[in-house]
Amino acid sequence: MPSSVWSGHLTFGLISMPVRLFSGARSSGISFNMLHRTDKSRLKQQYVCQADGQVVDRADIVKGYEFRKDEYIIIEPDEIKKIEPQTAKTMEILEFVKTSDVDPVYFESSYYMMPEEAGRRPYALLTKALEESEYVAIAKITMHNREYTVFLRPHEGGMMLHTMYYAEEVKKVEGFGAPDVELKEAEVKVAHQLIEALADEWDPEKYKDNFQENLKKLIEIKLEGGEVAAVEKPKKLAPVVDLMAALKQSLAQMEGKKKPAATIKTEEPVAATAKSRRGRG
Repeated sequence: MPSSVWSGHLTFGLISMPVRLFSGARSSGISFNMLHRTDKSRLKQQYVCQADGQVVDRADIVKGYEFRKDEYIIIEPDEIKKIEPQTAKTMEILEFVKTSDVDPVYFESSYYMMPEEAGRRPYALLTKALEESEYVAIAKITMHNREYTVFLRPHEGGMMLHTMYYAEEVKKVEGFGAPDVELKEAEVKVAHQLIEALADEWDPEKYKDNFQENLKKLIEIKLEGGEVAAVEKPKKLAPVVDLMAALKQSLAQMEGKKKPAATIKTEEPVAATAKSRRGRG
């Protein structure tokens, strides 16, 4: 089992249960090292003092807050520990809200919350109660040098925790919202039909990162000494002039065909040209 990112107690009224959090999702992909083009040696990152141009050792680096232009106060790690709120070790459920009331725009990161041995029974009780209701729990927790509002929900017999953005962190974009246009009832009807034609059950296994797959093939081709062929790029799309005609044409293309996956057009995989496939042959 991977190491936990937080451990403490979840409290629910007078009930307390020891729990641990484990990362539930993270981005993945091919990573590259920074190299010197001339000799292919790896480069290392260094911190350089702006005053004297000298490279500074990590042991001599401290955190500073700029309270005035070019003026700083030093913040030591033990000083930060002193001001940690109670939620650094105790996660208190503040309220229960309807699942549908929470906009997904507030969700940030996901974690699996698992009970310690002493907390298994109250954990199971809370999970079951949430499963049988339309409510989720809202709590607060401190980790990674900040206090989060979190969303607790039942999932596959256990409990998931999602950290959430605060209201002031959710940006507003001027002009966002329903465009000032008049839609015809017939257009809306055909749009519903098109949605039904593309409707399917959610299956995350269907969706793949084509770019990452192409990167893997590119690396393999270069290892074999081959040449990389470019992926065919989509044609430039023209604005829709007749919305109803485009809807009907789209619907006609769906009829009698197998439902597509995540995208209408999938990219061709990166392929090597026939020229120079040496090295493994």
